[in-house]
Amino acid sequence: MPTMTTRPRPHATIPEPRRRGGARPVAELLPDIGGAAFRKFGFVQSAVVSRWGEIVGERFARVSAPESIRFPPGKRADGTLTLIVSGAHGTMMQHIAPEIVERVNRFFGYPAVARLQFRHGEVRPRRPVPPRREPPPVPAEMHESLRDIADPELREVLAALAGAVAAPPPPAIPILGKVR
Repeated sequence: MPTMTTRPRPHATIPEPRRRGGARPVAELLPDIGGAAFRKFGFVQSAVVSRWGEIVGERFARVSAPESIRFPPGKRADGTLTLIVSGAHGTMMQHIAPEIVERVNRFFGYPAVARLQFRHGEVRPRRPVPPRREPPPVPAEMHESLRDIADPELREVLAALAGAVAAPPPPAIPILGKVR
């Protein structure tokens, strides 16, 4: 009986794409990961959740939290914002619904929300915002250049940056008996 030898069949090899760039810091990846999670639950912009207290005020943020925004198919306007409301605050929130819609739309900059839907549930207390530290003093030569900036918020941020740049460096942290 003759022996049959089988030839190895060439497999179609798909070249692995070359990776570009190096390692990325985790802080760069987190907004992408968080953004995907927020989009899954209907939030195009995660800032609605994180800045809810600024949008509706601390009083209403203590008793409500945004759950999702649902838009009509193919549109990014006239959506329905679903809010979780705790306890008996649902009635109060229904009375101020037009004001909440107005504030949310002002935040977005266009009429993103047309109506609110309320769902009873537990609103977890938000972490308190830590008090702001007093910025280091701004050197006199930098203070003169900041005077011409018209926007007060930009002027304040630049003054804090100038003070931080002029401040002495923090002390070195010893690691395993060595100073880095």
